[in-house]
Amino acid sequence: MGKKYDKKQRSRGLGVIIGRYPSGRYNAITDVKGVKVGHVTIKSGSGRLRPGRGPVRTGVTAIIPAPGDLWKSKLPAGSFVLNGNGEAMGLMWLAESGVLETPLAFTNTLSVGVVQKALVDMMLEKHPKIGVSDDTLTPVVLECDDSTLNDIRGQHVKAAHVRAAMKAAASGPVAEGAVGAGTGMTTYEFKGGIGTASRRTPGGFTVGVLLNSNHGKRHLLRVNGAAVGAKIKDLLPKERKDGSITVVVATDAPLDARQLSRLARRAMLGVCRTGAIAANGSGDVCVAFSTANRIPHYPKKPVFKMTLLSDFHIDPVFEAAADAAEEAVINSMLAAETVVGRDGNTVYALPHDRLKALLAGKD
Repeated sequence: MGKKYDKKQRSRGLGVIIGRYPSGRYNAITDVKGVKVGHVTIKSGSGRLRPGRGPVRTGVTAIIPAPGDLWKSKLPAGSFVLNGNGEAMGLMWLAESGVLETPLAFTNTLSVGVVQKALVDMMLEKHPKIGVSDDTLTPVVLECDDSTLNDIRGQHVKAAHVRAAMKAAASGPVAEGAVGAGTGMTTYEFKGGIGTASRRTPGGFTVGVLLNSNHGKRHLLRVNGAAVGAKIKDLLPKERKDGSITVVVATDAPLDARQLSRLARRAMLGVCRTGAIAANGSGDVCVAFSTANRIPHYPKKPVFKMTLLSDFHIDPVFEAAADAAEEAVINSMLAAETVVGRDGNTVYALPHDRLKALLAGKD
């Protein structure tokens, strides 16, 4: 289902400490209590591209944002689109309603439809009144283009893969790099994909980020402020397209939809610290949710109460989101191994030894 977690293959394992706040136990989105992540990696074939047959380098990553019945007891949610060259199914209703009422998923661009349909089918099985006496629903599915390595035209992600990713979703450590939806992704012209990180604020809140990183040109890459990408001029893929980055932020801080949309913006600031410029061909999208309040689908009374963090005390949460997002991008590359995809296209792993030397000032 995914690559084994290895804390040494991460930013902090290499001595790269981003920001001033400590991470959670796993330095992952799953440090926010109740959040679970599951991957299914689909990898087969080699050599020349034969659309519909492979080679296949893709997958799906599922995020269960909280325990219990999300349909009947929703979460406050917000979003931010830095650049919209992509698709985010379900985002329009999330932005309008300010709630998250289903699991989320990452996948490749041409598999968004099948992933959303699988999530719809799973929700319909649990809730026979949806579409009858209840409203209908639009699960959130975020995508990146993995066609540099993957037979994307083959649409190899199937409903069974989505169900398996949901079943595999767990708390604890999260596999990163070329796993799940990140299998075919490229980051700053190195291998990238799934990355995660978390922070604990002085107020006792946790902010976690999970992202699928598939963006950026090599010369733009910065690690903890150091312009390392411009100094690694080899190990370039022979073919590279504009990509995207999709981000999910979870927190247990009591924030409403307006505040969560603001939080999503700060997470994208963290992404931009790594060198992202929101290129014309990039789809850069963030969804943020809070587990601190639950919103009833059909409240018995017209007024219900929520606890909220004052805007005048929100800056540490903003800082945590930016730092965690920055580190998650770096983790996505450090965890990834070199992948050879369709037509022999090769995307190389970021060399740890050379990165350490550059960060130490040894060119």
